[in-house]
Amino acid sequence: MSSNEPSKTSGQFHSAKGNVVEAVGNVTGASSWTQSGKEEHAQGEAEYKAAQAKGYVEGTADRLGGKKDTIVGAVTGDKSQETAGNVRRDKGEAKQELNKNV
Repeated sequence: MSSNEPSKTSGQFHSAKGNVVEAVGNVTGASSWTQSGKEEHAQGEAEYKAAQAKGYVEGTADRLGGKKDTIVGAVTGDKSQETAGNVRRDKGEAKQELNKNV
């Protein structure tokens, strides 16, 4: 994964860090910290949601590709392709489930 791609972990980190910075700003009266914290929190939440959406789309592609491979394998009698398709489909369904709150 490149640093330009959204990450759930990075998004959660920045969301939490933004909350801490905002709280420090509120306690100390430093409005620049409060604003900076709000902005970092919002950016973290946006990154998390982007990573979640990306994961769901990838899961959909795996599920559909696996289903196709399963069908082709079954029609042609290629048990290896059919099994690989089932595995890919299941992997895609699991990935969709992990990222379904989009």
